[in-house]
Amino acid sequence: MKQYIFLISAVVGLISCNPGLNITVENPSDFDRSEMIEIATEKLMPLSGGKTYIVTNQQGDVIPSQITYDGKLIFQTNIKAKETLPYGIKTGTPQTFPPKVYGRFIPERKDDFAWENDRVAFRIYGSALVKIDGPSNGLDFWYKKTNDLIIDKWYKDDLAGIRSYHEDHGEGLDDYKVGRTLGGGMMAPFENDTLTLNENFVAQEILENGPLRTTFKLTYKDITVNGKTFSESRTFSLDAGSQLTKVTQEYGVSDTISVAAGLVKRAEDDEAYQAYTENGTAAVIYEEPDNEKVGKVFVGMIFPKGLERITSNTYTIIHDISKKEETHSHVLGITSYYPNQPVTYYTGFGWEKFGFPTLDSFQNYIGIFSVTLEDPLIIKIL
Repeated sequence: MKQYIFLISAVVGLISCNPGLNITVENPSDFDRSEMIEIATEKLMPLSGGKTYIVTNQQGDVIPSQITYDGKLIFQTNIKAKETLPYGIKTGTPQTFPPKVYGRFIPERKDDFAWENDRVAFRIYGSALVKIDGPSNGLDFWYKKTNDLIIDKWYKDDLAGIRSYHEDHGEGLDDYKVGRTLGGGMMAPFENDTLTLNENFVAQEILENGPLRTTFKLTYKDITVNGKTFSESRTFSLDAGSQLTKVTQEYGVSDTISVAAGLVKRAEDDEAYQAYTENGTAAVIYEEPDNEKVGKVFVGMIFPKGLERITSNTYTIIHDISKKEETHSHVLGITSYYPNQPVTYYTGFGWEKFGFPTLDSFQNYIGIFSVTLEDPLIIKIL
């Protein structure tokens, strides 16, 4: 990775004198790649007079781009194995591009927060739901089979009683069960091999909202573990075209703690696929039980900095509202959380009705995604 950073940094001194610049994107892999290019705006020519950056492809066509909240110019590339593609960057009048990502706070539905791209959709629960259904701070999946953005439509129709998003009306449905679990990949303290689940988020902040990336931050009430109380927040980011949402987990701890990100298992003895790459990236994949309503769904997590271990965990609770006993199981990826060192990982899913007909196809996707994190595309500013 240091080599690629050097290639960009070495030409910074030449950039400021260029009215526009050319770059190349090189794919070092022996497979085709479709991903987001990121270039720090500090390496580009300065903006003035209401201008923005305009990106063009090798045909000279303007392509969608975005300046992110943390100071990066991003755009998508589809590049074949061992291929090198040229792009141009210049300044110009801001343009509007059709959004491929979207997220928002949903106060009309018990304070949900939902986000999506052209492939997948996610939901996480807010504080207004606690008194109705008890606490649940796990991640929910909405299975889509359309490239259209559907969050607002599904909520509007469901709340109006026109059609339920729990039924497939041609665009997909919400059939993933979360309850008092981590759902599809959330993180919790795991001290003494015991999960301590927080409650629903209490504050939210949208940091950016398209057209290519949506990012937001959720804040939770303080959590107490082993007599120590500390803060918790999660920052989520989702790129166009991706099956996985990026999660940055933060705890305000002063001492190192054990934490675990988990995928809920529907049966305690269900097995999960796990893998480590040569460079230490870890992946966990779980196949949801097949059912006639949905079919096959495959969920997965990727940890770029690896894991200390992967294990299963089962616990029993009394539901806050129903007062009934419930038993839940997870496959957990466990690591250490160090003070002032947030943990970043990715979680998401593939659905047989929208691009992933088999477990092998989803495993291949997770494998390629892992490689792209370890071996990024080579960006050269000419």
